[in-house]
Amino acid sequence: MDSRAPPGAASLLTRRPIHNRFVPLLDRHARPLGSLRVSVTDRCNLRCEYCMPEEDYVWLPRQDILQFEEIERLARVFVGLGADRVRITGGEPLLRRELASLVRQLAAIEGLRDLALTTNGVLLEEHAGALASAGLHRITVSLDTLDRARFKALTRMDALGAVRRGIDAAAAAFGTLKIDTVVIRGMNDDEVLPLIAYARERRAEIRFIEYMDVGGATRWSMDRVVSRAELLARIATAFGPAEPLTGDAWAPADRFRLADGTTFGVISSTTQPFCRTCDRSRLTADGLWLLCLYARLGTDLRALLRGGLDDRALAERVAGVWAERTDRGAEVRAAERDRLPLIPVSGLRRDPHLEMHTRGG
Repeated sequence: MDSRAPPGAASLLTRRPIHNRFVPLLDRHARPLGSLRVSVTDRCNLRCEYCMPEEDYVWLPRQDILQFEEIERLARVFVGLGADRVRITGGEPLLRRELASLVRQLAAIEGLRDLALTTNGVLLEEHAGALASAGLHRITVSLDTLDRARFKALTRMDALGAVRRGIDAAAAAFGTLKIDTVVIRGMNDDEVLPLIAYARERRAEIRFIEYMDVGGATRWSMDRVVSRAELLARIATAFGPAEPLTGDAWAPADRFRLADGTTFGVISSTTQPFCRTCDRSRLTADGLWLLCLYARLGTDLRALLRGGLDDRALAERVAGVWAERTDRGAEVRAAERDRLPLIPVSGLRRDPHLEMHTRGG
């Protein structure tokens, strides 16, 4: 075993061989600890309507932000417990200086099968090559419109050109990529078909995401949600029925293939939640570990790190918390009548950890 692995991991690993190495650490609903999303900053250079629509925000104190060495240490603990996928998020992760250095550190962790990053693409043209060279496996770019005026209205930044150049740079550096599109009725739902064509031309797989009522989505309403069923019907009208694809049972997107071979995904968190197959948890930039995107509370791993807890004790704490996990936030929300935005603005300002841009989406 890697000499840098958590000292307590040996006894834990012998109980959990998965993919020839681990047996999964399961929560109360038999969901494995499989994927960790790591936010490296709560800051963002866009102000998207569905994530950061307000005029001002409360930011995390800079002294609380985890250092790269702390992130690497926590990632090793999680991988030692069976989490074989890590995704770097934000805010906008490319705002974090020397991010390629963190990628290099994480890519060296034995047992980490997949290392990915989600970005809004504004700074990607400059960094795509360095990220690929550092060992990043995959990249996902958020792109909600192909129209410059609409992009500016949606994000409050005239940066569509930079994003498109970033996508082209990522396609060149990685060979392929994913594009995430949040579909909102009356805003960009008329661009579903052009976005499929755009992604196909760049060897990218697009994933359409239902508008979610999480964190800073203070202007969310159910009538603005374009459901998975409606999306598939629109696509079928233009291209014929899409063939469902089998794949990773724990992945958030349901994948489909068109007759010409084009693939795409749909993430239906709002109308058809996938809580029963959710193996993801989230680490905020200041070390709060959240078991669900809808969770109100989390475990302060930064305090444990900086309080002197050794890796064995950290691993035991993480394993104990996951074993008691019962979260199924999207299912609970879907069952509510007269569904309103999850958190009022006043609540977000009292606790910035409730913001989507803080917990990594």
